[in-house]
Amino acid sequence: MNVTPSPMNPTPPPAVASSRAFAYLRFAVGVLFLIFGEYKVFGSQLTLGGGFQSWIHRFLSDGAYPFMVPVLRDFVLSHGTAIAFLVAYGELAMGLALVLGIFIRSASICGCLYMLALLFSSNYPGAHAALWQYFGASLDHLVFALCFAAFALEPPADILTLRGYLPAHRRRVGNKF
Repeated sequence: MNVTPSPMNPTPPPAVASSRAFAYLRFAVGVLFLIFGEYKVFGSQLTLGGGFQSWIHRFLSDGAYPFMVPVLRDFVLSHGTAIAFLVAYGELAMGLALVLGIFIRSASICGCLYMLALLFSSNYPGAHAALWQYFGASLDHLVFALCFAAFALEPPADILTLRGYLPAHRRRVGNKF
């Protein structure tokens, strides 16, 4: 049975279709992080205008996980401007990496750690909440953390990647970018 796409059979095999869907998800998440990082890098409200510190104060007042409170209060706030720049440029770099399809695993590991830090800094439902409420309260960060974890674990296909368009890479298929 021939599963290779051809004029007679335009449907790609399931593995190719799955890789393509995974690449589109990676690209979409990358575009979102390009947008998130772009307005932080090219605007000064978050980095120099105190926006980052106000978010940390909001996390502290609205409910960070108890183990994160001293980290936020004693470390993050005391290094607020530097961490704000790290966040801004980090989001932009993660977005670029995912959109271009380069350094996907490194960007995804950083993205997963970043999303978990945000989750534990802002999504605490309370000490007496039911287990399902922990998941419900964390959906805005958990979904991205799971996407980044999947991108980090899956070997990247050359679909929607910069290296897939490089002529030298086409000649040396096994070479890593």
